[in-house]
Amino acid sequence: MQSDLQAWPRQRRIHLIPLILALVLAGCAATPQPLSLAERQATLAADRQLMFGSQEALTAPVTLQEAMARALKYNLDYRVKLMEEALSQRQLDLTSLDMLPKLALAAGYTARNKDNASSSQNVATGEQSLVPSISSEKRDRTADLNLSWNVLDFGVSYFSSRQQADRVLILEQRKRKVAQQLMQQVREAWWQAAGAQRLQGRVDDLLKDAQSALEDARQVEKQKLRAPLDALNYRRQLLDVIRQMTAVRNALSQAKPRLAAIMNVSPGQDFQVAAPADMPVPALGLDVDRMEEMALLNRPEVVEAQYSSRISALETRKAIAKLLPGLEFSVGQHYDSNKFLVNNSWSDAGLRISWNLLNLFSAGAITRAADAQKRVGEAQRLALNMAVLTQVHVAYLDFNGKTRQYELERELNGVDQAIYQQTRNAVESGASARLQGILADANAVFSTLRLYQSYGDLQNAYGLMGASLGLDPLPATTRGYDLASLSQALKGAETQWQGEVSGGKP
Repeated sequence: MQSDLQAWPRQRRIHLIPLILALVLAGCAATPQPLSLAERQATLAADRQLMFGSQEALTAPVTLQEAMARALKYNLDYRVKLMEEALSQRQLDLTSLDMLPKLALAAGYTARNKDNASSSQNVATGEQSLVPSISSEKRDRTADLNLSWNVLDFGVSYFSSRQQADRVLILEQRKRKVAQQLMQQVREAWWQAAGAQRLQGRVDDLLKDAQSALEDARQVEKQKLRAPLDALNYRRQLLDVIRQMTAVRNALSQAKPRLAAIMNVSPGQDFQVAAPADMPVPALGLDVDRMEEMALLNRPEVVEAQYSSRISALETRKAIAKLLPGLEFSVGQHYDSNKFLVNNSWSDAGLRISWNLLNLFSAGAITRAADAQKRVGEAQRLALNMAVLTQVHVAYLDFNGKTRQYELERELNGVDQAIYQQTRNAVESGASARLQGILADANAVFSTLRLYQSYGDLQNAYGLMGASLGLDPLPATTRGYDLASLSQALKGAETQWQGEVSGGKP
């Protein structure tokens, strides 16, 4: 009983240890720390500065080439692709370092409170043969410098480095694809903004005229100067014109913000588009067979598929290399401060070979998997080639259809504008009612809107034709990366691009 009482405080202390540990861990636990309003505001201000702060200001009407240059330089999605390519290049540098030998430097210090003494025992008699003795100090310092190189690891790292190099080339092709799609979006948005800019003033004037006529119609109806049904029909026609023009104005007002978003211009900033005076019809002078050849040679997807096939082939070689014996060379320099050693510093060299013989049983499976992968890659490449050829034909037919549609809209717009001019002359001379002039003006505005939309569709189809052929909007090298140099390079590339699709050689 007395022994139990003596042992109880010690047991109590033992039981308190888990509780103390739990309290310490609870104190070290992380608690949620929400961001304060000031921190969020500071982050937003910094982000806005990064988004728009370093851009060149808009000082003149934006041409198509300048819009493309701004998209290439400032568009955030395109920046992500550029950074992904840079990251892949850094990963390639890291992969190349794996082929170097391993150089390891190690140092250590040990200390003990008692000597590391030992004795020996006679195996035959079981008696102690030596008195206890020591061969190491209580405190010891060591240092080692080892250089080793594994031939098998070098071979595997070599194939991995070549694969990473092909992945860098794949990212370049994806960057080309993003640039082509980005230029396609710029072309479409720019022409929509150009049409909206030309029509905005005319739509506003028509709305003012219709609002004035509507107010006059209300007065006529209030004073009962016209039959009630005629007055109501007159007012309804005016309201219908106002409703349609308001919808048109709302649609036109969204064109520039869409273009601004692609150029990474602040959405609230106003700017003008340098719309050309004429709207020429682009021409295609290539036959379909030549277009098919250009597409299969230039499309980023086709080139990417070829690099992917090389990566798959290298993966098979890497797997086979892992089946080979591992040969490792090593050389080292060592130091030990133990005073009992005869030589406190020494050098060594070694050669070691190792081979997992069980890996030989997987050689057949690796070969069969490689053959299957090769067949899959060939099938995917053929399917991709077929898809590319189909896109070329569809883009060619779409471009021809959009050309015919634009020619029809242009002739129809000429007729509508002539009708509007005749009707306006009749209204000014008093030979026709004011409503007829407003309706003719509305029809002329709608006709002009359809004309610009049709021309925008034609330009979009023309850009899609170039993208289906894999033609790059920007040359491989430019004089600089400022907006002026990029715009000039894009203009030169556009001229060359037009020469290629008009019958020139790439």
